[in-house]
This record gives sequence, C-alpha cells and structure tokens, in this order.
Amino acid sequence: MALDKIILDLYVYDGTENSFSDTDLRYTITKKRINSQTNITVEIAELVRDYFIINFDNDYNVFTKWVSVVVSFFEPGDQEFTFGSPAVFNYNAFDGYGYFEDGTNPELSRDALISANNIYLPEDVTGKLPIYSEGVGKVIIGSNTTQITDNGNSNQKIQYLTIPANSSSIQIYGTDDSTLLKTILITNICEPKYTPFKITFLNKYGCFEDLYFFKRTNEKLNVTDETFKKNTIQNSSASYSTSSSQQERYAVNGKTSLTLNTGFIVEDMNQTIEELFLSEQVWIRYENKTLPVMPTSKSMEFKTSLNDKLANYTIDFNFAFDKINNVR
Repeated sequence: MALDKIILDLYVYDGTENSFSDTDLRYTITKKRINSQTNITVEIAELVRDYFIINFDNDYNVFTKWVSVVVSFFEPGDQEFTFGSPAVFNYNAFDGYGYFEDGTNPELSRDALISANNIYLPEDVTGKLPIYSEGVGKVIIGSNTTQITDNGNSNQKIQYLTIPANSSSIQIYGTDDSTLLKTILITNICEPKYTPFKITFLNKYGCFEDLYFFKRTNEKLNVTDETFKKNTIQNSSASYSTSSSQQERYAVNGKTSLTLNTGFIVEDMNQTIEELFLSEQVWIRYENKTLPVMPTSKSMEFKTSLNDKLANYTIDFNFAFDKINNVR
C-alpha cells in the first residue's frame, strides 16, 4: 500500500535533546499526500519561530530551542502504515536565516557565528564572540585558550566568549583541537575625538553580534502633534484674554533619531553591515542603557577596496519608542 497521510506532532522546548513531554506539544498537523506526489512535505520553520521570544539587555543570553517532530504514517483507510512505529526527528533551532542562494535548509556555520573575519573594538574594551559549541573544540584569543564543553542543553549550543581588551586575533579549532577552522583579526581603535557607540543586532545565525560606530554622531528629534482651535470668549464679560491661545496642541510626542558612522573598515565587513540592515532586532548601548533601535536607512552601496579605497558607512537609526512615555 502507498503512503496516504501523516499526523505530525511538533514539540518545541528547552533542555536536552529528546527530553520533550506532553506540555511541550505546540502543534498537531494532519496532511494528506497530493495524488501526483510520492512524499509529504511540511514546513515547520515559521511555526517554531513563534516560540522564540528574543530580548537583550547587554546580557548575551542564549535563545536556542530543541525541536522534536513525531510523525505517524497512514495508508489509505486510516490504517497504521506498515513501516512500524512513529518516526522521531530532532533539530536544534536558531532564529536565523539563510540567503536564497544558500538553497533549502542550509547549515550556516559550525564554528564562529559571525560572517566577517574581522572585529573592531575600542581600545581597552572587551568584546563578545558567539560560537557554535558542537563544532568547536578550543578557541585561542591572544594568549588565552578556552576549551569548549557542551552538556547537550539548548542553552549551551551558542556560547559567547569574552574577547579580552586589546587582543589582536582569535583562532578557532575543531573538536579535535588541532584543525584550525577560522582566524579572526581584531582591530583596536583609539578614538580621541568621538564617543564610540555599540550596536548589537540579531545576525543571520540567530545570535547577538556587536558592531561599533566610531566616528561622528548626529542626534535629531522629530515631533508629531495634532492641533485644534478653541473658543476663548468668556461669556461673563464677552471678552477674551490675549494670553490665552486660540490654537492648542494635543497628542504631542516625538522620536529621536541618530546618524552613526562606522569609521574606516575593511571590505570584509560588508557582510556584517548587510546583516545589520536585514536584522529585525537591534539595540544600542546609549547613556549606560540598552535601548531598542531600528535602522531607517533602507539601502546601502557596498564599498570595495578597488572602488573606494577606504570604506566608511553612515547609517540612520530611530529609537524604537516614543520620546514621551505612553506605555499603558
């Protein structure tokens, strides 16, 4: 007999692989086979993504999930399919994405979870490097060696390593501790004139990545309001006060925007800038607070060493909240 339909139970949970229970059941999906096809395809990515609640307060918490899919197969007549027990598939899920040219279900990285081979940090400031623990055995940053361990828990899959201040390079090795997978160069910037701002965004790998803007910053307030014309006549005297306005404002609020400049960076950083433009969640470290922002620049021209010699990117951001607190 041929496959006729499946019933798919989708579990999304924290903890270790295959440790799901009934309380972790999120969806039960029944789907029949299209007559002209021999298999059944179910897209679960958007369903799983509903259970990623991302927040960031300069704390670099890990937001990965285990996903278990239990599939029961049925032949025509709703009889249990003859291939036996339900099949169980386990996945480690990140809130990331692939590009069109990556094809279907790409595995993006098994080592460093950033695209560029360069990091820019202010002098005397530490940084963070996200790595995928399953594919990394050790990381050498300057003279410091960190052995990577993974107990299988979902909160261990992404690990944020501290980059000591004024380090010059990072070497990432495979699980055999001898195969060099990637080298990242660190440039420490002394900026005596401007205040560097740290932008943190959710990158394509589903983890937090920092990008510093070292040069000139412009801040602007954009105000919105409504107005109405009021009657100022006093009935008792049939007169009006010249200090009382005819036009009054209401629903006044504003949004603050920033224009930031990266300073000169290498062409390799184009990948990082691109992912910042495409990120749905972005924050800035501003006046000792972590505040949400949105890039309002909607286009970028990629700069290359051949065409532009030195690349500086200017990007506009809006703070993602109203200036006057109207949270209710």
